[in-house]
Amino acid sequence: MDTLPAIMARGITKRFGDVIALDGVDLEVPQGQIHGLVGPNGAGKTTLLGLLLGLAVADSGRLDILGTQVGRALSAPEGVAGFVDGPGLYPSLTARQNLTALTALRGGGARTSAVDEALDQVGLTDVADDRTRGFSLGMRQRLGLAAALLVRPRLLVLDEPSNGLDPAGKRQVHGVLGRLAAGGTSVVLSSHRMDDLEALCSAVTILAGGQVVFSGPLGELASENRELSYRVRTSAPEAALRVAADTAGIEVDEDTAKRPDDGVLLVRALVPALDDLVVRLVEQGIALRELAPVVSPLEAAFLALTEPQETSR
Repeated sequence: MDTLPAIMARGITKRFGDVIALDGVDLEVPQGQIHGLVGPNGAGKTTLLGLLLGLAVADSGRLDILGTQVGRALSAPEGVAGFVDGPGLYPSLTARQNLTALTALRGGGARTSAVDEALDQVGLTDVADDRTRGFSLGMRQRLGLAAALLVRPRLLVLDEPSNGLDPAGKRQVHGVLGRLAAGGTSVVLSSHRMDDLEALCSAVTILAGGQVVFSGPLGELASENRELSYRVRTSAPEAALRVAADTAGIEVDEDTAKRPDDGVLLVRALVPALDDLVVRLVEQGIALRELAPVVSPLEAAFLALTEPQETSR
């Protein structure tokens, strides 16, 4: 059982009337992996998350969660927790009362110590006795995560968990998810924040038009066969411009080439050509102070893989 994937989906299809939300979707998530789910609006992300949480059932295909085939019942499989479209909270109750009530609805009781621990994990101890009607979006997201933690999930499914989080809240949530994954819990999260996904996920699935257009490790998206634009900041901008212009496979942005004194060049290249540029800069004694993609590999792949589907509609 320990070697089985947390999620194994094959040929999942889901319709809503004439609308095909999911069309033959395959998905595999190993135990202990943080897996990102990406796609434009209407791609089928929310539908897929709902299937994982037992909020809907597939029309066809097979879905195994935590080693058990999902049947036709509308209920969350044992060991699964999370939320879609934001957590459901009672605004007239305090944060602590919400967690106690939500656990009671699941048919169990939450020890005070367990509730307090969950609130502490997400950084809400100071507002534990405040009514949630006054909570910000980020605070509600963190409270939803605390409610999921009470289940001690083996699979955690989250929809836009970073919505409304300030930098401190984001760091806290990222820390919680990282520790869960390190302990063997699988996490599937949907987000439009590419920086969050790149910071957290070891693999992603990109959906477009209800179909999987990519699924695999993030490293595969930084393929040497895909050109990206990069910011290059050096100690000698004019000399760096000359080196870049003389390096095969490097395309220098015309506007930045006219302003070398700004200290930043924008270049477009494949990875091997970029590596060659770095070597040549160092050989010329030019210090490289910044080298970063203008658009992240994940965002570039997202645009490249989903724009054709959007354009064809």
